[in-house]
Amino acid sequence: MKKYIPILRRTKLFAGVGEGEISAMLGCLQAKQDSYKKGEYVFRQGEYLNNITVLVEGSLHIQRDDYWGNRSIINVIGIGEMFGEAYAAPDSGALLNDVVAVEDSTVIFFDVKRILTVCSSACKFHSIVVQNLFFAMSEKNRKLVQKLGHMSKRSTREKLISYLSEEAKRQNSGTITIPFNRQQLADFLSVDRSAMSNELCKMRDEGLLMFEKNKFTLL
Repeated sequence: MKKYIPILRRTKLFAGVGEGEISAMLGCLQAKQDSYKKGEYVFRQGEYLNNITVLVEGSLHIQRDDYWGNRSIINVIGIGEMFGEAYAAPDSGALLNDVVAVEDSTVIFFDVKRILTVCSSACKFHSIVVQNLFFAMSEKNRKLVQKLGHMSKRSTREKLISYLSEEAKRQNSGTITIPFNRQQLADFLSVDRSAMSNELCKMRDEGLLMFEKNKFTLL
């Protein structure tokens, strides 16, 4: 687990905490590490969580399948990102979505009660982690609001424009790389893949953008 301390230091959860302090806190927070092969479930809908989880290797999707197998991708978890914090409060209920590894992945689990209960020594670094958790949850809520903005658009084109424009702003470039293939992008925007592909081709022919696989250039 110690080899992932440099990654943990770059996470929002441990912002402002040195590698030595993180190493000392791993035992205090009852940190545990586990690995998952591509396609394996980290969590399944209906489970109850008592851990906050940080991805230190690979990539995860938070997704939901309905009764007929239609899939919606709620969020993408990249290296250094945290998930599970929405279920940290008591009586928060069961997990509403699945968490799936989209490539071989490694995660570290932290006991949420240990994070929220400052240790007897009351070290300032533990207090910083609690503060960071609050800030990280606030940012996650902001991202969900952004996605709702994409989803609120009426047409497939409007959803594509909203999402790609937001990514261009975030990446500060007219040429962007998104973390989805075509099917995953359709699942993320809750649109039909064929209709979305047709719309992308129309937008390309109209001179609005160019694309190759998951790389887009907005014109």
